[in-house]
Amino acid sequence: MQAKTFTENARRAQIVRAAIETIGELGYAKASFGQIAKRAGLSSTGMISYHFDGKADLIAEVVRDVLATSLAYMRERIDAVRGPAAELRAYIESNLAFIAEHPVELAALLDCLRHGGGGATTAGSDDWYHGAVDILESCLREGQRTGDFGRFDPRVMAITVRQAIDGIHTELIRRPGTDVDAYAAELVAIVERATAHD
Repeated sequence: MQAKTFTENARRAQIVRAAIETIGELGYAKASFGQIAKRAGLSSTGMISYHFDGKADLIAEVVRDVLATSLAYMRERIDAVRGPAAELRAYIESNLAFIAEHPVELAALLDCLRHGGGGATTAGSDDWYHGAVDILESCLREGQRTGDFGRFDPRVMAITVRQAIDGIHTELIRRPGTDVDAYAAELVAIVERATAHD
């Protein structure tokens, strides 16, 4: 029974990975079950239907997978530093580094969110966004409490930082050659000035 569960989980992960790569490279509209099955090395699309309750279910899992991967990537880097200022810097730098290093995953995520409609996909992304803002706000409040940061509205600053990070997506679409590392360094400098004591 455990072997079957392991095999089923491995197959689901294989399908999700194939879906991410297919959507990321071809776009949501061209990412048919046939294309995904071909990339996953499956003999038929029936294997996808066996593991997922339609395309919406698969898309929701793609969104969850990319978000979970990005959070794990960031958490490792944030946990490696100490203090609110260092954590804020690590949050910005690791988030933008993930975007730069995982273009296919990010393209798939954004395309799924654009075309996924309502339901679990949108709800999951909303939960993630608000959770990300809450984490930033908590870090900023702690920095004010410890004296690392100056006076400002932590919620407004958290939203500003989150939106500045998310803004790189549009910039990369319009200007694919954008230097994400330079963008991250400039954003860190701006935020450090904005959060410093007067």
